[in-house]
Amino acid sequence: MAKGSTISTGAVFKALWRGVLPFKSIYIAGVLSFTIGIVIGILIPLFYKQFFDAITSGAPRADIVPVLIHIITLIALFHIANWLFYRGATLINNHVQAKVMARLRQNAFNYMLLHSHNFFASNFTGSLIQRVGRFSRAFERLSDSLVYNIIPLFVTIVGSVIVTWTTKPLLAVVLLIWVFVFMTFNFFFARWKQKFDIQVAAADSRTTGVLADSITNQNAISLFTGYARETDYFREVTEDQARKTRFAWNLGDIVDMVQVFLIYVVEFVTFYYAILYWEQGQVTVGTFVLVQVYIIGLSQQLWGFNRIIRGIYESIADSREMVEILHTPYEIQDVPGAKKLKVTAGEIVFNKVSFNFHETRPVLRDISLTIRPGEKVALVGPSGAGKTTFVRLILRLYDSTSGNISIDGQDVVRVTQESLRAQVSLVPQDPVLFHRSLLENIRYGRFDATDEEVLAAAKLAHCDEFIEELPDKYETFVGERGIKLSGGERQRVAIARAILKNAPILILDEATSSLDSHSEALIQDALDTLMRGRTTIAIAHRLSTIRKMDRIIVLENGVVLEQGTHEELVGKEGSLYKKLWELQAGGFIK
Repeated sequence: MAKGSTISTGAVFKALWRGVLPFKSIYIAGVLSFTIGIVIGILIPLFYKQFFDAITSGAPRADIVPVLIHIITLIALFHIANWLFYRGATLINNHVQAKVMARLRQNAFNYMLLHSHNFFASNFTGSLIQRVGRFSRAFERLSDSLVYNIIPLFVTIVGSVIVTWTTKPLLAVVLLIWVFVFMTFNFFFARWKQKFDIQVAAADSRTTGVLADSITNQNAISLFTGYARETDYFREVTEDQARKTRFAWNLGDIVDMVQVFLIYVVEFVTFYYAILYWEQGQVTVGTFVLVQVYIIGLSQQLWGFNRIIRGIYESIADSREMVEILHTPYEIQDVPGAKKLKVTAGEIVFNKVSFNFHETRPVLRDISLTIRPGEKVALVGPSGAGKTTFVRLILRLYDSTSGNISIDGQDVVRVTQESLRAQVSLVPQDPVLFHRSLLENIRYGRFDATDEEVLAAAKLAHCDEFIEELPDKYETFVGERGIKLSGGERQRVAIARAILKNAPILILDEATSSLDSHSEALIQDALDTLMRGRTTIAIAHRLSTIRKMDRIIVLENGVVLEQGTHEELVGKEGSLYKKLWELQAGGFIK
């Protein structure tokens, strides 16, 4: 995966803008509405200046009262207009933000889900989940910063300087210099501080990942008495996050100290010159009110400028981790012009296939063999021999390092992944289920299946035996990863899926490993029915389950060591299969 530093700020904004595109017109309308409301707010202090100038003019009160009422009426009308534009923009912003955040989450989900098996094996689930959430929330923070902070600040600065300039140019110059110094300091300090914000975000991701990993493996922690070690490890991770967070917060406090000093300075300088001008009769009391209102308004908005910049950079840092994934090319991709796989017979051919992990660790070496249409083949051999990799290459969960694999003469690399996997049913050793109902989990084998077809598949896989005992029957939710079911029950659901899918090629990865002898006997009948007429590859460590297979292929150290029927291999002197068979048949009894 590409390093985070290679993802530019422009790439982050481009990824976020893709979420805005379908709603850009209404989004821009909302921004304009906010801007108009702010401009109206900038004009209101001019009426307060007129109000106080009228009071201090020395004219008879009877003459001044109608003028004052006229002024406050205008102020009220401007306030109403400001309220209407501002509230209308808020409603638009709320609508658009919710839509855009949903779209960004969907975009992230859509792209990430198509990454390879290796990608998910190399990343913490918790960290990936957090990246998707941060990505959408980053837009919310950036959009709020633009609409509620940056635009109001810019309009207020420009408006305040223009109005003050018309009253007394020197006061406008003082304000402008102060704003420039204030914003320049905040901008460059926040930019320098960004690297520490990125470290805080990375530390937070690491903490979440370790937490998710430990919770997932809670059973192992308990069984192997790893509580003390895990708590020490988690403490080390959280303390590292705390150190980085505390340092970033302390840097923020330095900014606050400088900001307070600058506000005191501008207030003193502007009032000092205003007093001199007042002494000379060049400014009125209303000017003091006008300047003070603008200083207070600018101070309030500029006070948050560092927070705005910090929030922007934090949002960019939060988004960068997800954008990094969006910019990571898929390890397994459909080639240009890939066609749909058409399985007419189910012949699988390995032609000089080799596979290495990370280009340095060989797993399969120069394998050439043909699995005939409808043939039932078993893969056996010691752990690490390459059996699981063998079937994953057929499914293109990995791509071979060299050589090629074809199904009915069609190179699996040259067909679409979706059509390839649609023609293969896999029953894994450790099925993982969705936290959904049993009916939905079984229907995952074929989404357009009717309830009757789902129930029939469940019955063939003997799922109905335990499902009927559940209070909610097929509507029972199985828990995260199917944790509410036993291993054997999860495997029966996986078998029911395969039965429902009814694909021409079947892969069984220790499909009965979690079953008791009674359940295994029942499901073996279902598997016999399922295998009939299908090209079948079964990975097995329990050799008693594969005696009836047409051919047994023995793998060792990534090569095909021997192959034949059960009787042929057992009768062969020096056969690895014979040694494994004798060990399982009687070795433990001896």
